[in-house]
Amino acid sequence: LRHGRHTDTVRDPLRRRTDARSTSTWSRRVDPTVRFSPMMIFGVVNCSPDSLNTESFVGDEREASRRIDALLSTGADGIDIGGQGSTEIATLTDWQTEWDRVAPAIRAATARTSDVSIDTFRVEVARAAFEAGVTVLNAANGMQADTSWELAAEFRTSIVVPFMNGPNPLELEHVVGDPLDAMIDYFGDRLSTADRFGVRDRCWLDPGTGFGPHGWAWEDRYHYQKAVYSGLDRLRVLDRPLYIPLPWRETPQHEELLEIVLAQRPEYGRAHYPDRIRAVEERLTAS
Repeated sequence: LRHGRHTDTVRDPLRRRTDARSTSTWSRRVDPTVRFSPMMIFGVVNCSPDSLNTESFVGDEREASRRIDALLSTGADGIDIGGQGSTEIATLTDWQTEWDRVAPAIRAATARTSDVSIDTFRVEVARAAFEAGVTVLNAANGMQADTSWELAAEFRTSIVVPFMNGPNPLELEHVVGDPLDAMIDYFGDRLSTADRFGVRDRCWLDPGTGFGPHGWAWEDRYHYQKAVYSGLDRLRVLDRPLYIPLPWRETPQHEELLEIVLAQRPEYGRAHYPDRIRAVEERLTAS
């Protein structure tokens, strides 16, 4: 059985049901009568053995099935799958190795929900994933290449467009100046390209806080993320939904960041522990 409630959707997760998590809900932000609505959460499945969160790592289809079932039963609506790490401990693989890693998890995920995203910067991996039933491109190249736009347009996928101050997650530089100004400029350029391919309405904007230059001290990264999350409303000028890689570590600073994010009411999130996100949402709803 498929766990998601979106099994009538094929390569078009933007056409949603009309319940509290409808993907049209990004436009509800202008409605002052709506205090809070839960986001759509993509639960994280990592297929790269150098993932920092070892609990999200799966090495085969059986492990992937167990992980996906757990995510979908504890608050996730969809599944995000990646096979190439982006941290300083990650080893860069070739596309075939990346695909071999993610293919078993994709089989397990697409058997359970139609809302499955592939986190990759390689068009070969993305194409194979779409052919296998994946419906969302979580574009780890920041959609900085026309080949990515062509592929997303061909398969009519939704597109997570992350802010990226560099060519890919392994080669990032620090942002100079106001990061939200830089994001607005960056996303404006990406959306202009999206218009050329007729897919603007399928783009979700990610502030890129799940990535960072290698060697970035946590205290500096914390202040950067706090500034970005506190100012997410500034990205609403772009008139597209927001997709946030949600903090997962259990420290006072990470918990503070999570509450700041959820108070901004993004439409989509990527989470290692969906139940924790739902608990904070409930607390915010009750407050």
